Amino acid sequence: MEKFTVHTGLVAPLDRENVDTDAIIPKQFLKSIKRTGFGPHLFDAWRYIDVGQPGMDLTKRTLNPDFVLNRPQYRGASILLARKNFGCGSSREHAPWALQQGGFKAVVAPSFADIFFNNSFKNGFLPIALQESEVARLFDEAVGAPGYRLTIDLAAQTVTTPSGEAMHFDIDDFRKKSLLNGWDDIGLTLRNAAEIKAYEERRKRAEPWIFG
Repeated sequence: MEKFTVHTGLVAPLDRENVDTDAIIPKQFLKSIKRTGFGPHLFDAWRYIDVGQPGMDLTKRTLNPDFVLNRPQYRGASILLARKNFGCGSSREHAPWALQQGGFKAVVAPSFADIFFNNSFKNGFLPIALQESEVARLFDEAVGAPGYRLTIDLAAQTVTTPSGEAMHFDIDDFRKKSLLNGWDDIGLTLRNAAEIKAYEERRKRAEPWIFG
């Protein structure tokens, strides 16, 4: 898993509440057994005028010019700004995958659905909860200033605006340490590889019949 330490990126303001996981990555794109290929279909039903299906030629689809991520000023955005209860709906882990593969490193909102929140940390994607008043101010600034960028410092637990104002966010110590070091569940297990190997060797000697 990629480490998250400090990131400065362009902000895309998605001015919607209760963005559910089917909006983030629609159900028809979940048929793949691979963990890749979801980025092009991020917010598919909002991004395109037509209804998307797996295998379609994206170059022949019609973009919705009113959708925020299709506007030129937000091309290349890596920080998503949203309203409350982001990531509600089903428990699909594909939602943070799609956001990451769509170029996003973090999402800032007043609140998140619990399962999406947990899935994000397990995949190295950072959901940041700020006060609703702080998020409202960020929306005003992002919409009013083309090229608006924020700096996220995970170690300091701050989101800093271009004017230098730092907003503090809370994060569980274990999740913070895991993100800073790039440890997913597998990585955490492999940190104990030597101990696991030693245990298996002891067990082979004590109970050889188990190993044939």
